[in-house]
Amino acid sequence: MANNTSFPCAIILVSLVIFLINSSNAMPSFNVQRYGARGDGKTDSTKPFLTAWSLACGSEAQAMVYIPRGTYLVRNLVFWGPCKNIITFKIDGTLVAPSNYWSIGNSGYWILFAKVNRISVYGGTIDARGAGYWSCRKKGGQCPQGARSISFSWCNNVLLSGLTSLNSQNIHVTVHHSSNVRIQNIRIRAPSGSPNTDGIIVESSSGVTISEGVIGTGDDCIALNQGSVNIWIERVQCGPGHGISIGSLGDQADEEGVKNVTVTSSVFTKTLNGVRIKSWARSSRGFVRNVEFRNLVMRNVGNPLIIDQNYCPSGKGCPNQGSGVKISGVSFANIKGTSTTPIAMKLDCSGSNHCTGITLKNINLTYVKGPTTSYCKNAHGGASGVVVPMNCM
Repeated sequence: MANNTSFPCAIILVSLVIFLINSSNAMPSFNVQRYGARGDGKTDSTKPFLTAWSLACGSEAQAMVYIPRGTYLVRNLVFWGPCKNIITFKIDGTLVAPSNYWSIGNSGYWILFAKVNRISVYGGTIDARGAGYWSCRKKGGQCPQGARSISFSWCNNVLLSGLTSLNSQNIHVTVHHSSNVRIQNIRIRAPSGSPNTDGIIVESSSGVTISEGVIGTGDDCIALNQGSVNIWIERVQCGPGHGISIGSLGDQADEEGVKNVTVTSSVFTKTLNGVRIKSWARSSRGFVRNVEFRNLVMRNVGNPLIIDQNYCPSGKGCPNQGSGVKISGVSFANIKGTSTTPIAMKLDCSGSNHCTGITLKNINLTYVKGPTTSYCKNAHGGASGVVVPMNCM
């Protein structure tokens, strides 16, 4: 038999070459512990985080900021771009804010990515420990403005995946003046009584997808404010909270509109509202158009379907004008479940700018204590399939 040793030698040589190539192309990793961060929950690790970011952002090659397991105490973190290449921000640990809410409360932001393109944030937990701040708010004391937990401003090509956000002082996640943003597999939690702890707020941004989220807060699970364009929301579990909202709009006379929005395949459980469009009753150049709410389940929801163009939550100093926000092309389809109020569908539109092109299809909403009703004012459109409560347009 021939002694053929060349074949296994060739395999070893090829494997070695591949290893060397992969090693030479390996992504530089900047571990925050290397620069002094300690995962003991007590040591201020703000500076090491910023050092790791600065080095990664300045890397000519794709780079990673890595937060290993542990609990890291950090104050305000502003991660500025633009960076030279693609950045991965990998969190295997937990970030906590200082117990003194003033430490981050005055800045408006706890963790902010600004002017960063091609950024992916993976995993981990952030806990803003907002209970003390909420208590200050409820007592009417002298409180800071409150910090948003994690924000993306003037960013493009963003992925936020697998993050858990707990107990934000204010809004948990914000997206402003950004494009091509994907938020997936996110968990957001704050008590139902915590004030203004919205889950996700999008404003002046386009191409935003939110999927596979579990969100329970003291305010909107998701809110789309002015300038939200080409938004896709799917497979979200919302509750407790105030539902998924467009608005509030009309706060300013000259504001951007909202268009091309889809909310689908989501479940609302014990929320104050289901899907809602809300605008202040004052003059505005704003608009809402081309919106689809479809394939939704309501479980003991206060106001499952609502358009409210007389929005004034405090009931004090309400504008009491005709809302200038023009609402058109809104469809509600394949929506079922239970309402905790008899009016399961409320379409309260502006007297000066009626809602047009409203469509209802296959709606089945029942009141837990009796028959359901609907309320329509200045709303125009049509219905098809079985619609309960009855179409009132």
